Amino acid sequence: MRTTALLCRASLIASAFAGLSTPALAQEEGASAADDDAIIVTARRREENLTDVPIAITSLSADQLERTGAIDITAVAEQAPNVTLEASRATNSTLTAFIRGVGQQDPVSGFEQGVGIYLDDVYLNRPQAAVVDIYDVQRIEVLRGPQGTLYGRNTVGGAVKYVTRKIDNDPRLSLRGTYGTYNQADGVITASTPVGDGTLRLGGSLARLSRGGFGDNLTTGRENYNKDIWAGRGTIEVHGDGIFARISGDYTHDKSNERGGHRLIPSQLTGAPVLSNVFDTRGGLVSPKQDVKAWGTSLFLEGELNDTLTVRSITAYRKDDSASPIDFDALASTDVDVPGIYKNSQTSQELQLLINSGRFNGLIGAYYLNAKALTQFDVRLFTTLAGLTAFTSADIGTDTLAGFADFTYDLTDQISLSVGGRYTWDERTATILRQNYLGGGSPVFGGAGVAFGAPGTNFKGKSTFKKFTPRGSISFKPAEGHNLYASYSQGFKGGGFDPRGAGVNAPDLDGNGVRSDAEIAAFLSFKPEKVDSYEVGYKGSLLDRKLFVALAAFRMDYTDVQIPGSVACTVSGLPSFCGVVSNAGKARMQGVEFEARANLGALTLSGSLGYIDAKFQKYITNIANVPTDVAAFRKIQNTPAWTGNAQASYRAELGEGSLTATAGVSFKSTTYQFEVPNPYLDQGAYQLVDASLIYTAPGKSWTLGVYGKNLFDVKYKTSGYNFMAGNATTGAPLTNPVTGALIPALGREGTLTAFYGNPRQVFVTATVNF
Repeated sequence: MRTTALLCRASLIASAFAGLSTPALAQEEGASAADDDAIIVTARRREENLTDVPIAITSLSADQLERTGAIDITAVAEQAPNVTLEASRATNSTLTAFIRGVGQQDPVSGFEQGVGIYLDDVYLNRPQAAVVDIYDVQRIEVLRGPQGTLYGRNTVGGAVKYVTRKIDNDPRLSLRGTYGTYNQADGVITASTPVGDGTLRLGGSLARLSRGGFGDNLTTGRENYNKDIWAGRGTIEVHGDGIFARISGDYTHDKSNERGGHRLIPSQLTGAPVLSNVFDTRGGLVSPKQDVKAWGTSLFLEGELNDTLTVRSITAYRKDDSASPIDFDALASTDVDVPGIYKNSQTSQELQLLINSGRFNGLIGAYYLNAKALTQFDVRLFTTLAGLTAFTSADIGTDTLAGFADFTYDLTDQISLSVGGRYTWDERTATILRQNYLGGGSPVFGGAGVAFGAPGTNFKGKSTFKKFTPRGSISFKPAEGHNLYASYSQGFKGGGFDPRGAGVNAPDLDGNGVRSDAEIAAFLSFKPEKVDSYEVGYKGSLLDRKLFVALAAFRMDYTDVQIPGSVACTVSGLPSFCGVVSNAGKARMQGVEFEARANLGALTLSGSLGYIDAKFQKYITNIANVPTDVAAFRKIQNTPAWTGNAQASYRAELGEGSLTATAGVSFKSTTYQFEVPNPYLDQGAYQLVDASLIYTAPGKSWTLGVYGKNLFDVKYKTSGYNFMAGNATTGAPLTNPVTGALIPALGREGTLTAFYGNPRQVFVTATVNF
């Protein structure tokens, strides 16, 4: 009903827009040339040359993504400095995103993302199904640093914008097919056509994306790390006199097998050795069957009231349902096996008024989001006690309302001043149940559901968070094509409730032997976090516009950092799995980012380099019930100190067509998977080498490309699980003094498993355009 009402209201707005009669709106152009003047971005919700925007941005066009053979949105991190985008552990389609040390690793309900992912201006509230495959794309923009005065949802780390193409006023049909190693077989059909005089235009894409496994599950016989996806998008657009409207919908069904981890140590109970192939696994959990369905619809309306004012409305509804069997111990035994269900939905409405009046440009906006996130999972500990399961059900609701504004005034032809601010109101509600069961687990996952003791948590709560966050910048253009800028921005992320916390373990503060609702709420809740970001930068075109350079230096003061985690614990005298969320106190990130692109005729050179010095300055945790600062022993996760890439592309005429050869290398320094360093899980420095050779026929009527990804077949960890005992202060793994074996903290087999990035892949892609 809520969605229907919003769409009805949006339709009324469309009717109002239809009565306007002003000049037609300019269409967005893709970034395809080396000259920065050809790179148009909408980072400030208006079309601008990349050079003019006082924000650190990486913009990758469809052509650039094609040349590198980018498969999904995680490939963007290979070219953007200080950015980590990867599929979350044990999944194919849940996204873990970090920018400049700010992000969110845990995909369970209750935790907001630190990096905003946008699909055509629609914010994706949850990370499930956010590993978007690249097809039918115009460009992808990566904005680094807090965003809040220009975008729908306030984000503390940055934003990634996936922008699809607008429909041309000519009929088009494109067929793309790919075949490669591991039986990769992809097909994409894209078609569009104007109706009548072109005011109404229809378009759509259908994609079938499949690949065999990189390894095998030696217990079930199923392929591991395979891909089995159907996806599609459909669009109806109206290009009128002073009006643009788009109704779009998308659907993704990921039927890939469950992704099993690679054990890094021999099993402690059954003695199974470490497997030689890191993509093989022995995980025996196959229920519920891995299945991810996600879909969404949106209505975008834009109309010019006059030469100065433009109004926009963005109405959207999204929903995703995931079933996932996660075998933590990666063995046939039921030691730490976690069947899980994720159900998310969101309804959002954004209104904007854009002002363009000579030297004065501005935006005034309002944003509303209603989101629901249900996470349910069992933790099966059958080797500890036959049939024992710790069940969690967390239903988290989010209502947020915000007003924001951003204004830019050109004081002179060379100096511009921008100021902005946002007021955010967030309300978080939570219904959380934790219950131990015997008889094979909870009824949700087919167990007998024999309750074992009282609930560890049976909680309903609500919290409200309010914050004003400002932004300001000043730009100086010493000459045409050059921009020096300095900026300050503040980011904010609301607090919430840990869905895995055990309420019975809450401190009995009043000493009456009973945990009150207030004591449980205080124990389960965590505070908002805040980032103060300072940045200075330069963007410019040199050598007669043959060289574009962007340089940024930044510092971020990060307070009340939300650190979600999960540890072994005891609930009502039984071993269990508990969430531990810390507001770690203070962290500081500072660094530099460099991006360059040189157009030397037939040869194009590009690259980036990012350095970040990220560390905790204060990290308080309880050790033996004593608050202790362990900042010296903690690391910022998913944030390598050095990231970078270098790429060369050479284009030669071949007959009436052209042949383009591209080669590149990307690298990352040591990456810590969690705040507590672990010599088994942490990934050392590594480099990935890619190459492609693409023939383009005259008029781009067809192309044929050969691509190689990770040509040297580097094995590198992207994530993992650790439920081994560690030193309370340093986190160093604890070992049995007699046998030297690591000591399990949860279960008896020992859980220390890793997930890896894609191995070497070689594939051929053919595209035909009509």
